[in-house]
Amino acid sequence: MATSLIALFINAFIASTILPAASEVVLWAIVANDPGLLWPAIAVASVGNTAGAAVNWALGRYLSNFTERKWYPLSARQQDRAARWFQRFGLWSLLFAWVPIVGDPLTVVAGVLRVRFPVFLCLVAVGKTGRYIIIAMLAI
Repeated sequence: MATSLIALFINAFIASTILPAASEVVLWAIVANDPGLLWPAIAVASVGNTAGAAVNWALGRYLSNFTERKWYPLSARQQDRAARWFQRFGLWSLLFAWVPIVGDPLTVVAGVLRVRFPVFLCLVAVGKTGRYIIIAMLAI
């Protein structure tokens, strides 16, 4: 039990960074295998995924002067796409930070645009937790 939740946390954290991972599959497998872990698994996945998004925000906030460097986590194309999304939908777009392809860059752009961290954290956590609740409920 504890091992699977630790693995879920790590996977959810990684999935929320620019690195690829499939935290939804891990969550689904844990809940389908042991429905008693429904709420603990949702909580662990949500905290891990939100923590990864916080790292992205910090990268954008504190490393935005290095966007031309090869090691910067976003390509210019990814950053432009996320910035357009953010400009179009504003702060509320952070509720969709879980969306594939645009979600992770969106969290970096929020840091670049200096979105206040408490606001960022609340909106991202609500969106990511909502997604995990739906996925976990479908696994039962």
